[in-house]
Order: sequence, then C-alpha cells, then structure tokens
Amino acid sequence: MTRLTTPFTVRTTAAEILAGVDLTGRRMIVTGGASGLGAATVRALAGAGAEVTVAIRNPAAAAALVTEIPGLQVAALDLSDLASVRRFAATWDGPLHALVANAGVMAVPTRQLTAAGWEMQLAVNYLGHFALALGLHPALRSAGDARVVVVTSGAQLRSGVDFGDPHFAQRPYDPWTAYAQSKTADVLLAVGIAQRWAADGIIANASAPGRIHTALQRHLDTATMQAMGAMTETGALIHPENFKTPDQGAAPAVLLAASPLAAAVTGRYVDEDNQEAETVPGGPDAPSGVAAWALDPAAADHLWELAAATLAVPGTPDPHAVAAPVLP
Repeated sequence: MTRLTTPFTVRTTAAEILAGVDLTGRRMIVTGGASGLGAATVRALAGAGAEVTVAIRNPAAAAALVTEIPGLQVAALDLSDLASVRRFAATWDGPLHALVANAGVMAVPTRQLTAAGWEMQLAVNYLGHFALALGLHPALRSAGDARVVVVTSGAQLRSGVDFGDPHFAQRPYDPWTAYAQSKTADVLLAVGIAQRWAADGIIANASAPGRIHTALQRHLDTATMQAMGAMTETGALIHPENFKTPDQGAAPAVLLAASPLAAAVTGRYVDEDNQEAETVPGGPDAPSGVAAWALDPAAADHLWELAAATLAVPGTPDPHAVAAPVLP
C-alpha cells in the first residue's frame, strides 16, 4: 500500500490546502467548530463553498463565527451525553458529505465517568464521535462519496487501549495516559469505519494537527505549559518554533475532508506535516509516526463492539469482524 504524499508542508494553511477546490453543494459537520482548530477548519471549508454545520455544546459560543460566515449553521451537541448525540443525529436531514470529528478534551485532572460509565476522555473523544457517526451513517451513505475525519494527536504513540481496564477502575488514573489512550482510540475509530463502511462509499481517516495554542489546553497548569516551552514564568503564552497557528493545525483535517488528493485514501493517519505517517512501534521513545496499535484492525473491531454494546445496539454486520468479549 503506497503512503499518501502531498506537496504540502507543516506550515501549509487549511485555506492553502483548498486553493482551487470548489465545495459548492457539499454538506459538512465540524464538531467543536466554534474556536481554535475547529473554527479554522470551518472557515476553510466554508470559504471553499461548503455548507457547514458547527456542532458544539453551547451554540451561543459560535455567535461571532455565525456573523463572520454567511449561512453557517449551528446545533447543540454534547459528546459526553449520548442522549444529546442521538438528538443531534435525529434532526439531521439529507446527505452528509463530510463529518470532521474535531471536538475533544485533554488531560482531565481527575478520573471522571460519564453516565454511560466511560472515562471522560475516552467517552468524549471516542464514544461520542462513534455514536455520532453511527447515527449519521444513513446520511453519509446517501452522499455516495462521504468522508469521515477523526482529529487525533501524536499522543497516540504513548499508549494503546487497555482493554482490560479502559476506564481506570483498577489501575491508577493518569490524565496523560487517559488522553493518549483516547487518541489511539480516535485512530481506531477511523480504521473501524474504513473497514466496515467502504461498501457504502464512505472513507475515513485520522489526522494529527501538531501543537497549537487552543482551548484544549484549559486543564493544563502553569508548570506543564512552562515545561512545554509554551508559557513564561508570568503566565504569558509563548509560541515556540514547533507550535503551529490554528490555520496551519487545521490543514491535515481539511486535506482529508475535502482535498481531491485524499479522495481514495481510507483507514490512514496523516500527521502535522500533511503527509501520511510511517507506522512505528509505539512507546516513550517513538519521536514521530503512527503506532502500530492505533492501526490494528482487530483492536478497532474490539473497541467498536465495546462501544456498540454501550449504545445497546448490535454491531454492524461484518463477516470479517473479530468477535470480542464485552468487558465489565
């Protein structure tokens, strides 16, 4: 399988990705699209002519973006609440050409469980988007050539999914391990969709934006931000050379959501350089690439079945799916 390569670089912006691309008539959803990476993604897609819906917990937070972008749609969606996800999916009417699963949480300081019993980061970053994609599957299928993009992170290199204790019931809770597990799960969501929905004309891939100052860092303390080289002793933000702007960070997701270059690519991981990453063994010494555990089709099936059981719906029929026990 040939890896996707593009003419773009780590500094390419989302708008530059879509230069000359006409998205008129294409309907797209961006979760968490009111600020940061999400807003940059929305601006690029809408700027190329797409009809974009921003799906966020607090629709009022998108007021400025609605003023800025004529025709922008906004709808309420709380990914930690499966009832909210079902309501959102039930109100969608007509085809959906792209779903950009951008919203997420990072490094939640203490162990929190959702009403479904899932650890918060795994619930928001994976389960909520899984339920959303499942609910929107008919709309994606009716488009005929739909794309799903799951925004993940280089943190997937740090931890696979612990199927023995995914919600930290037995092992000590660590915010960064939980985040890394959820980001691996995000890649596995793209892999799962790619291998199950290909016959419906749906492709799915994962993208990593790189390091950017966004609201995702709201749970990080000053010491952590300073250790990253992103904050002064007085609390002022610093933009190190290895940090990107939101417009640059949105480029990989926009590439996968709308560029003709990615039209035939599925089940892949595109990194902050706007190139498909090399598959590597995961672990603390892995500097870059995508961990083999994040692209493992058996792990993608296992996680899919766990999520489907939580939603109290059967897994989609697939003769190649790996039967996996549902963990307590």
